[in-house]
Amino acid sequence: MELHDFLNQTATEQQNTNTLRLPAEWEPQDAILLAWPHQNTDWLPILDQVTEVYIELIQQISRFETVIIIAPELNLVRATLQKTAIDPTRIILQQIDTNDTWIRDFGPLTVYADGQPVLLDFTFNGWGSKFPADKDNRATRHLYDTGLLSKGQLSTSNLVLEGGSLESDGAGTLLTTTACLLSSNRNPQLDKGELETKLSEHLGCDHLLWLDYGWLAGDDTDSHIDTLARLAPNNTILYVKCHNNTDEHYPELKKMESQLKRFRTQGGQPFHLIPLPMPQPCYDGTDRLPASYANFLIINQAILAPIYNDPADTLVLKILGEVFPGREIIGVDCRSLLKQHGSLHCITMQLPQGVLQ
Repeated sequence: MELHDFLNQTATEQQNTNTLRLPAEWEPQDAILLAWPHQNTDWLPILDQVTEVYIELIQQISRFETVIIIAPELNLVRATLQKTAIDPTRIILQQIDTNDTWIRDFGPLTVYADGQPVLLDFTFNGWGSKFPADKDNRATRHLYDTGLLSKGQLSTSNLVLEGGSLESDGAGTLLTTTACLLSSNRNPQLDKGELETKLSEHLGCDHLLWLDYGWLAGDDTDSHIDTLARLAPNNTILYVKCHNNTDEHYPELKKMESQLKRFRTQGGQPFHLIPLPMPQPCYDGTDRLPASYANFLIINQAILAPIYNDPADTLVLKILGEVFPGREIIGVDCRSLLKQHGSLHCITMQLPQGVLQ
């Protein structure tokens, strides 16, 4: 079913109950979705290194919830995981081919409509046609066709939208960036007002916060919000702060901080702002890489945080523990992921409670 057909079909229910909403990442989850790195991805030169990161990630996530792994060739994945201490009953494998592994941006977004999960399959065009994306764009449909996610209805849309570009508090607030969503390589036919209407219709958000500043050197996504600022419980925003006024990021991130201070909650109050330090510059040759502590993943009872063998790693784990009390805070070395210009949150997608069959 097309998304606009679903929305029209249930319009009366949604007006009466006002329950169409994009849940917050910290709400209960059924599973985390991953796309396995393989030899036909850009990971090939460092495939062994990045596979070790995935193994560590799967080991940690599977302690708390199910992990769904899609891959074009499952025997290799099985053989790799069998060499580890990972509980196989917490893993679900599905044979699906991909161009790459950044499933945050091509996996399903889940909304609740009248209390029931609906999987949204937006169009993925490789971050503005920068990279091949034909297989990735079909992955959500292929996953749904397995029947694994049949508790949720699948609705498709030709709107170009990536999961890493959106942050939701689960109560109608959506945080995003103008650099990404208003880029001419995404939805050039829509102006800002029209796009806000689409986001409200699709995601149930009625309080949109647009960040006009903020970027990271080496980022291919046109400033995804999940590398810059993250919503957290109790009207909190964690954001990247640059303390070095000689760093190339300093002017833009200073402007971003000033704009965050001007943002208001739906109740008209300022947000509780908590800065995250920037890691020391990371390079691949002479190219600076987009290292960010904002790219953490929230799962059931835990936070998985990217670390970079940096002096600030310990401070970041402490900050996240204070913002998310009662959750185990786990650092995962993501230096290998940086070599393809992403980090931990970018390679994962949560499936909220009620999605799995």
